[in-house]
Amino acid sequence: MKNNFLLGLAIAATILTSCGDDDTADIIINDNSVTNNNNGGGTTNPDTDVELTGDIASSITLDATLNYTITGPTIVKDGATLTIPAGMVIKAAATGADVYLAVEQGGRIVAEGTSSQPIVFTSASNTPNAGDWGGLILLGKAPINSVDGTTTTTATSEIASLPYGGNEPADNSGTLRYVRVEYSGGKADGQSENNGVSFYGVGNGTIVDYVQVFEGKDDGFEFFGGTVNASHIAVLNAQDDSIDWTEGYTGTITDAYVKHGASHDKGIEADGFNTDVANNGGYFSKPTVTNLTIIGLGSGTGNEAVRLRAGTQGIFNNVWIEGFEEAFDLDGADAANPTGAGVLSGDLVVNSVIFADVNVKMKNDTGETFSESDFLTEDANATGTDFATWGAGWTRQ
Repeated sequence: MKNNFLLGLAIAATILTSCGDDDTADIIINDNSVTNNNNGGGTTNPDTDVELTGDIASSITLDATLNYTITGPTIVKDGATLTIPAGMVIKAAATGADVYLAVEQGGRIVAEGTSSQPIVFTSASNTPNAGDWGGLILLGKAPINSVDGTTTTTATSEIASLPYGGNEPADNSGTLRYVRVEYSGGKADGQSENNGVSFYGVGNGTIVDYVQVFEGKDDGFEFFGGTVNASHIAVLNAQDDSIDWTEGYTGTITDAYVKHGASHDKGIEADGFNTDVANNGGYFSKPTVTNLTIIGLGSGTGNEAVRLRAGTQGIFNNVWIEGFEEAFDLDGADAANPTGAGVLSGDLVVNSVIFADVNVKMKNDTGETFSESDFLTEDANATGTDFATWGAGWTRQ
């Protein structure tokens, strides 16, 4: 029979806190494994299925011999670390937005896979679809510009209603390395949407390297401010934007690969600040993006590879864009949204780019006057990122 119990720390424990203010219950594990049920109690086929939901308030390491399914909001609390061994497949109940794994401020996740043993978060459905479950949510203490940073340092996430932001650029939310997130992006409502991986005010002490989002309903990776650096990231078949930044994001993105599926929006949608709130911090997003490839469905499809708006800044180096009606669309025509001013000041520039099957290389809707050559430099030797090499063995393609 299936029992409810709390695992000890040495054996993949889960936890015992009250729900507090985040509307989540104590962590519950349903387990009938041999180890934890009197050596099987005479059962010849012990159940090794484990359900995860609620608060993880003490540090735990999952047991690679058990099968874990996230069945509701699961939150790594302040001071706790969730460690996931290489090669594990974590399933999520295919019930939509309220099934997610969040790491709140002060909590950490250590998910270190390898190229031969990636860690996979995927739908539990036998016939999985985009939006089956929420996704991964990391919340840190790095700066965001939706608050002024002095009288107010934190905002609240749209999923889980958890605080994020602060004055710690080097904040550490843990490690995601060789991790794949599949069939995520469940929507709570028209305004609240999960992504594959959401970074809310995450600091650059966090390691994000070799991470893929596959078949997501909403965005692949979204950066809500913060300083986190991400490298070797891939998004395939996202139904909204593959990479999205806002709220003053200032990290680096190095070696990024985007490939559109039949349903999609932008390869990158970049906002200098959250226009639903305000630029209370008085600065704009300005990441550095190096080695970027975005593959669309063809120049006759009427879509855009990159939309730059709301005053965003950014430095792009070594870019390959293929199969789009428009490559770069720049929006923001007033003092509050000075996207064009970033081009004139050199804070928004594409240093080396090659186009294939693209009709319009740059569309200027900023109200500022500048030429294509002021914004971008074409380079026949640009290569984008070498996804075929670094994505081999651990990604879905």
